[in-house]
Amino acid sequence: MPDRPEIVCLCGSARFVDEMRAANRDLTFAGVIVVAPGETDELVSDEQKTALDALHLRKIDLADRVLVVNPGGYVGESTSREIGYARATGKPISFTDPV
Repeated sequence: MPDRPEIVCLCGSARFVDEMRAANRDLTFAGVIVVAPGETDELVSDEQKTALDALHLRKIDLADRVLVVNPGGYVGESTSREIGYARATGKPISFTDPV
């Protein structure tokens, strides 16, 4: 038994908010600590997007592994960058759908 629950960072396109919420729920009920992208109903400025992207990389740093939520195999530009970062830092990565 580990000293703490596993920490999983969710990555994926904002267009998959429902799928991200479902993954968050399922992992949480499985006893996993979930670190997810921030959500907003508003448009964000370029400056805010840059800050949120940097914050999400720190969330990846906290995680034991990364789960990419990619219905239909879709991986966008920001998610691709996050996958590259996770790989560069040695984090295990899994996907909800085949890439």
